[in-house]
Amino acid sequence: MILLWLLIIPLAAGPLAFFLQRRPAMEAVNLVAFAALLFLAAMLGFQVLQSGPVSLWDGFLYADALSALIVLLTAFVALVCSIYAVGYFRHDERSGAFQEEGDEDGVLAGHKLRKYYALTPLFVFAMVLVALANNLGVLWVAIEGTTLASVFLVTFYGRDTSLEAAWKYAIIGSVGLSMALFGTILTYYSAHQMLGTETLSGLNWSVLAGNAAQLDKPTMRLAFILILLGYGTKAGIAPMHTWKPDAYSEAPVPVAAVLAAGVLNCALYGLVRFYILTSKCLGPEFSSQLLIAFGLLSMGVAVPFILVQRSFRRLLAYSSIDHGGIMLLALGFGGPLGILGMLLHMTFHSITKPLLFFCAGNVQQHLKTDLFRKAKGGLIHSMPFSGAAFLMATLAVTGSPPFSLFQSEFTILRAAFGGGHILAAVLFVAFLVAIFSGFLVHIANLVLGPDPGVPPAEICPWKKYSLVGLGTVIVILGFWIPAPLYSLIESATSVVVNGR
Repeated sequence: MILLWLLIIPLAAGPLAFFLQRRPAMEAVNLVAFAALLFLAAMLGFQVLQSGPVSLWDGFLYADALSALIVLLTAFVALVCSIYAVGYFRHDERSGAFQEEGDEDGVLAGHKLRKYYALTPLFVFAMVLVALANNLGVLWVAIEGTTLASVFLVTFYGRDTSLEAAWKYAIIGSVGLSMALFGTILTYYSAHQMLGTETLSGLNWSVLAGNAAQLDKPTMRLAFILILLGYGTKAGIAPMHTWKPDAYSEAPVPVAAVLAAGVLNCALYGLVRFYILTSKCLGPEFSSQLLIAFGLLSMGVAVPFILVQRSFRRLLAYSSIDHGGIMLLALGFGGPLGILGMLLHMTFHSITKPLLFFCAGNVQQHLKTDLFRKAKGGLIHSMPFSGAAFLMATLAVTGSPPFSLFQSEFTILRAAFGGGHILAAVLFVAFLVAIFSGFLVHIANLVLGPDPGVPPAEICPWKKYSLVGLGTVIVILGFWIPAPLYSLIESATSVVVNGR
C-alpha cells in the first residue's frame, strides 16, 4: 500500500491547503505532507532493495529501483523547498512583493499564497505518478500534469513578464509533449502488432520490457526520435530549451528549484524508459548516437550564455540546461559506467541545485534585483551567510572536487573513454571547463570584493536552516554516500542496463 499512500498524501494536501484560510495552517499542511512523503519514499526504497519491484492493481502502479530513486529525489526536493518557502513567502509578504494596488487588506495576496500551497502538492503528485505509472500512456498524462500544475505557479507574481514566461512554457511544452504522445502511440502500435489481442497491456512497461526485442524496428526508430524530442523539450534539452530561462527567472524561487531538480528528473525518467525499449529492440547504437549529439549540443549551447550572462536567476537556468545535457550524454555513453554516472549525477544535482536557487532567492529579495550589474558585488559583507553558501554551491554544482558532482562527472568521463567516444569526451571536458570558468567568475564577482555599502540583511530561521541543512548534506555526500542510497542507485543502474 506504500504506492497508494505516496499518491494519496500530496493529492489530499492540495485541496486541504486550498480550503484553509490562515497562512500558518497552509504551511503546516505542506510541511507535514512532504515530510510524510519523504518517509514513505525511503520505505519504498528499502522495500524494493529487499524484495524487488512492487506493484498494485494488477500492475497499474509499478515501482522498481529506478522508480524508487526518482520518487525519493522528488520527495527530498519537495520537502527542502517547502521548508525554504515558509521564510521566502513570509519575506515577500512583509515587503509587499505580491501586494497589488487596491489590495489594502491583503486579500489578493492571500489568494496567491493559497494558489501556491494548493498547487504545489498537486505538482508533486504528478511527479510521483510519473515514477509509479507502469503504463506509458499514464506516464505521458502525468508529465503533462506537471506542466498544467506548474504553469500557474510560474504566473505567481502576476507581472507581464511572468505571464509571458508561463505562456512560452505552456506552448513550447505542449508542442514537445505532443511529439511524445505520437511516440507513445507508435510504441503502442508496435506492441499491438506483437501482443495481438492483449491490448490492455500493450503500453505496460513491465510487459514491453520483456518483449522489446519483438517490437517493430522501423516503428520504434521513429517512436524514439519523437520521444527524445518530446521529453527532451520538457527536460529543456537544446534546441528545445528556450522556455527555461524565462520560467526559471519569473517563477517563485521554490517553484524554480522544483522545476530544475524535480521536473528535469521526471522528463529524463520517461526518456530512459523508452531508451531501454529502443536499445533492446534496435541495439544501443541508434539511440546512443542521438543522445550523445543532443547532450553535447545542450552543453555547447549553455557555454556562451553562461559566459555573458547578466542575471543570476537566468544563469541557473543555463546551468540546468548544461546538467540535462550531461545526463543525456551519460545515457548515450551507456554501459554500466555511463548509466551509473547518469544516476549519480541526477542524485547529486537534485540535492545541490536547490541550494543555488535558495541563495539566489535570498540575494534577489535583499537587493530587489537579479542583475549582476545592479548587485555591485561585495555580497559577503552584507549577506555573509548567503554569500558563503552561494560560493560553495557554485563550486559544488560546477563539479569541483571534493564535491559529489565531481565524482559523477569523472564516472561519465570514464564511460566515454571506455566506450571509445574520444571526441565526445574531449568536448565534454572542454565544455565543463568553460562553464566552470564563467560560472565561478560571475558568482565570485557577486560575492567577493569591497563593501558596496549595502545594509546588512536579516535572514529568518526558515531560510537559514534550509541553507545550513542542505549545505551540510552536500558536504557530507562529497566524502560519503550512505550505503542504502548507493545500493538503490546501483539497482537502478541494473534496471537500465539489463532492461528489467
